[in-house]
Amino acid sequence: MLYLLFFTFISVIISQDVFEGYVLYTPGGGGNATSYLRDTDNSIINTWSHSSGPASMPYLVAGDEPGFENTLLYYPCQVNSPSMQSGGVGGKVEIYNWTGDLLWDFTLSNNSYQHHHDIEPLPNGNFLMLAWERSYTSEWSDLGRTSVNNSLNQMWFTAIFEIEPNLETGQANIVWEWHIKDHLVQDRGPQYSATYGQISDHPELMDINCGNAGSSGGPGGQANGDWMHMNAISYNADFEQIVLSSRFQDEIYVIDHSTTTQEAAGHSGGRYGKGGDFLYRWGNPENYGRGNNSNHLLGDQHSVNWIPEGYPGEGNLILFNNFYSNNSSSVYEITTPVNTDGSYNIDEGLPFGPDNPVWIFTGNFFTQAQGGAFRLPNGNTLITVATSSFIFEINPSFETVWSYDYPSNMSMIPRAQKYAYDYFDEISLPGDLNNDSLVNILDVISCINIVLGVNESNDSADLNNDGTINILDIVSLVNLILS
Repeated sequence: MLYLLFFTFISVIISQDVFEGYVLYTPGGGGNATSYLRDTDNSIINTWSHSSGPASMPYLVAGDEPGFENTLLYYPCQVNSPSMQSGGVGGKVEIYNWTGDLLWDFTLSNNSYQHHHDIEPLPNGNFLMLAWERSYTSEWSDLGRTSVNNSLNQMWFTAIFEIEPNLETGQANIVWEWHIKDHLVQDRGPQYSATYGQISDHPELMDINCGNAGSSGGPGGQANGDWMHMNAISYNADFEQIVLSSRFQDEIYVIDHSTTTQEAAGHSGGRYGKGGDFLYRWGNPENYGRGNNSNHLLGDQHSVNWIPEGYPGEGNLILFNNFYSNNSSSVYEITTPVNTDGSYNIDEGLPFGPDNPVWIFTGNFFTQAQGGAFRLPNGNTLITVATSSFIFEINPSFETVWSYDYPSNMSMIPRAQKYAYDYFDEISLPGDLNNDSLVNILDVISCINIVLGVNESNDSADLNNDGTINILDIVSLVNLILS
């Protein structure tokens, strides 16, 4: 019987190509919410309860010491009565410990700023926070905007804040910030305070007259002044760069994070000498007067992020393109024209490359709002179809190797992320007898050797907790893996 189990187990391993790890997500539909950490066998590893719904996806941040118990959950969420209302509205970030205790929170929802959508934890424990920034007629008209297309006569720009949370005092320090209104261009005339120039000569700047400004972006189609609707932010530690996704402009943007706040407000300084100007942009070059409609390759995209070093496609950008067609979404992988020093190439008079994504996946999935795509270490891709509350993983051959359908049609899962078992370092997994953060055939061999007396006894090998390590524990371990 034992040999039969071994042969069955080995055949499963050969055909199995799902990436082993834990999936983190928060279904949201208003009111209370719960974040789930789920194993690939669909068992729940942990949950966190919240008093408000998600603005985007939560993040796990490994603690200073290894182990589950030192892991923190960063949760961007909604507040009551936000100062600006649009899709993805948030207002608050909460930090929880592993056992679900709320350790710290910070609210950004006032007359000037309103947090929305995403955050991005940084290696130093701080996090980046997306926000809308209110602008009244006197300001946006002086900056060169012609009109705002909404009855409020307001225009909400984009701002980014780096927040340093102090878990001991509960304080939040803003240590860096960036504002899109410092990086504008317009061709109406030099009498306006925004940089006057030919739009096509300045791909590093945003045309202030590009697109609408919240004519019907609020709940029930109400006016709100939302201009760019940034919905995702990601950080590249090697290049010290930030990438942003703008739904309303169908573009992604890369900026320098090595700057000081003063440099980020200007056009020089920082690692790349460009201050807070765009280092790179892609998706809709007609926004800066280059290319044509055939170069307009993004439609309401979300979830842009860099593929980490060591992963297939490392250094490329991956994103969820909501409107690949009228009723079909897709996932794009983009090879940017980046140099080894982190600078980007662009030919005079032409748009930034590439001409097309290096990799596209599309099929029978679609979400008009939110959505996510992340490359995994083994080359698989984790995809979230937000409005369907459906998460699935495909291998490089576009085969679905794992999926999870959240059992509710009343909730949306904005995005999900997957964490490798070893992300938590030295955690104790049931059946991990050789402490390699995996449970596989090597642990079965270890268990057999313990039963035979070849290896030293290990209390964790008593899988059925009967006080004896024998063939029944080997069978329990094999069944654990097969399940």
